[in-house]
Amino acid sequence: MTSTLSRKSLLLAGASLIGAVTLGVASMPAMAVTTATSNFGVSATVDPTCLINAGTPLAFGHYNGAAATGMTTISVTCTNTTSYNVGLDAGTTSGATVTTRKMAGATGGNTDQLPYSLYSDSSRTVNWGNTPGTDTVAGVGTGSTQTLTVYGSIPASTYITPDNYTDTVTATVSY
Repeated sequence: MTSTLSRKSLLLAGASLIGAVTLGVASMPAMAVTTATSNFGVSATVDPTCLINAGTPLAFGHYNGAAATGMTTISVTCTNTTSYNVGLDAGTTSGATVTTRKMAGATGGNTDQLPYSLYSDSSRTVNWGNTPGTDTVAGVGTGSTQTLTVYGSIPASTYITPDNYTDTVTATVSY
């Protein structure tokens, strides 16, 4: 009986020891994780910027000697609060100026030129040229696209060689 009792006592003692070890581990406080922090700055410099899109051609249609008008639009997108000026050059036809633009005939040998004018107002009285502060269109950017209308006219009583007349005008945004 001693050996049975001793075995039981040993088993019980062993079980108690295992339980005590298990309880001891389970009841130990968890190790705290130590952290450190640091901050860093973020920055960017936004430069004044403008984009310009001259849109569709200004088409006067068929001209028969009577005054003709037409219009097109220019889109300007500038960063918010950026002041800008949009100018229109004289075009590519020889002898043209910003106050007397000219379209050239398309047929070889045709030296005729069809005069026309471009304006910044719908009554066609304010010439649109390319000298900032004098004859350009000024504005202030909003960060969104702004549309400007170009108004054109051909004077009456211009009787020249029948042909297709064209010119190319460059729109420039200064900011």
